Amino acid sequence: MASTNLVVVLGDQLSMSLSSLRDVERADTVVLMAEVAAEASYVKHHKKKIAFLFSAMRHHAQALEADGWRVDYVKYGASGNSGTLCSEIVRAAKRWNVDRVFMTEPGEWRLKQEFEALKPDLACPLEMLPDDRFLCSHAEFGQWSKGRKQLRMEYFYRDMRRKTGLLMNGDQPEGGQWNYDQENRKPAADDLFMPNPPQFEPDSITKEVLTLCEKEFADHVGELFPFWLGTTREQAEQAADYFFEQALPFYGDYQDAMLVGQPFLYHSVLSPYINCGLLDPLELCRRAEEAYKKGRAPLNAVEGFIRQIIGWREFIRGIYWLKMPEYIELNALNAHRDLPAFYWTADTQMLCLKEAIGQTLQHAYAHHIQRLMLPGNFAMLVGVAPKQIHEWYLAVYADAYEWVELPNTLGMSQFADGGIFASKPYAASGNYVAKMSNYCDSCTYNVKKKTGQDACPMNALYWHFLSRNEKQLAKNPRIAQIYSTWNRMSDAKRKEYIDSADAFLQTLT
Repeated sequence: MASTNLVVVLGDQLSMSLSSLRDVERADTVVLMAEVAAEASYVKHHKKKIAFLFSAMRHHAQALEADGWRVDYVKYGASGNSGTLCSEIVRAAKRWNVDRVFMTEPGEWRLKQEFEALKPDLACPLEMLPDDRFLCSHAEFGQWSKGRKQLRMEYFYRDMRRKTGLLMNGDQPEGGQWNYDQENRKPAADDLFMPNPPQFEPDSITKEVLTLCEKEFADHVGELFPFWLGTTREQAEQAADYFFEQALPFYGDYQDAMLVGQPFLYHSVLSPYINCGLLDPLELCRRAEEAYKKGRAPLNAVEGFIRQIIGWREFIRGIYWLKMPEYIELNALNAHRDLPAFYWTADTQMLCLKEAIGQTLQHAYAHHIQRLMLPGNFAMLVGVAPKQIHEWYLAVYADAYEWVELPNTLGMSQFADGGIFASKPYAASGNYVAKMSNYCDSCTYNVKKKTGQDACPMNALYWHFLSRNEKQLAKNPRIAQIYSTWNRMSDAKRKEYIDSADAFLQTLT
C-alpha cells in the first residue's frame, strides 16, 4: 500500500507553487485546509477580512482539485471542527492514516511554535519546509544583518535589486539613482482622474461565506457589505491588470497623497492578494519593470512600486523573524494609554482620522501613508500602548498578518523598538496632514491654530510627544534641530503647548 502524505495549506498560502506541494505525488497526498475559530478570533478580525480569506480558501481548494489534488476541506462550523489548526491536523492524520505531514512554514511566529509543539502528538513525522515565495530566506537576512549597527531598508533594498536584476543596468541602478522617493510626495488635487480598483460581484461560494460571517462574526469590527474583493486567482490577476493599465503611471507622484472620499487614489490595492498567495510578488515587479521599459509608466512610479515589494516587504519579514519573540513586547517610549474608542467607530471630529478609520472600517483597507501618518502617528503622539495599536492594525486590515504588520506598527509607526530599523519617530503635527491632503479644509479643528480648544489637536500633541520623550530622543541626530526649536521657545509658550495637549488628552479617557 502506498504511503499517504498530508499537506497542510494555510489561509495565507494560496499558491499553486507552494514548497510543501512540490515534491509529493498527487496520488499519494491529501491536502488539508481548515477554517477554524482560533484563527478567526485570536484578534477580532474585520468581517470583510474573514470573508475574503474564507472565500479565497474555498476557491483555492477548488483550484487544487481541478489540478488533480485530493483536498480535505473543513469548513467553519462543520461537524467535528475542533476550532484549532493543530487539532484539525491531528484529526486529519488519523482520518487518512497518514505516514507523513508536510507544511510550508507559517508566516507567524505564534503558529510556528504551535506546530513545533504538535509534533509529539502526531503518530508520524511533521516536516516544515521553507516558504520560498520570498526572495530572502531567514538565514540570508540573518547574514545580511550580522555586524550592522543599524538595519536600514535602503541598503537591503539595493541588494535585492542586484539579486533580482530589477531596474538594473549592469551593476548600476536604472536612471543613476536607487531611490526616487523624493519625487513621490505630491499632494493630489481632487479634480484628477481617480481610478477605482475592480469590484467583483460575489459568486455562490462567496455568498455562502458572507452568510456565515453575518451570523458567526456579528460582533467583529467593520462592515461586511458591500463585499467587492476578488477571491480567485483570476480576479486577483484582473485587479493587477487594471492597476498596471490605469494607476501605475501616477502611482509614484501621488503615493503619499490623501483626499476626502478617495480611499484608493493610484494605489494598487493588491496587497491582500499578494499576502494571501493569490499573486506572485516578483512577477508583479517584473510586470512593472516591463511597463517602464515600454514607456507606459515613469521610473519614479515603477521604482516606488518595486521598492515596496522587494525592498520594504522583504525587509519587514526579515526583521520579524530576526527579532521575534522578544520584539512584540518592546515599548521603548514607555507608552501605556488605552487605544481611543473611536478607532473602532471612526466617531471623532478630527476629519483626517475620521476619513482614514472610516474607510478602514468600510473596506478593510487604507494605503500605507494613511496608516502610518494618521492612526499610527496619532497613537504615537498620545502614547497608546504599542500592543494595543498592534492588535488594532492586525484586526482591521485585509492584508494584515503578524509578520508584515508587527514591525510596521511597533517599529515604523510607534518607534516602540527604539530605532531597530527606523532612523527616527515618524511624528508629525497637523502641518503634514494639511500639506499632503485636503482633510483640513473641512475639519472642525483649525490646523493653522497651534493651541486652544479649536486648534488641530495634533499641533500641541506633537510638542507634548517630543517633550515627554526628550530623554530618549533628544540625541537622535535626525530630530536634534526640532529639539533646538523646542528649547528656544519661551517657558510660557512651551507651557501653552503642554496645557493644550493635556486638555485634549483628558477628552480621550
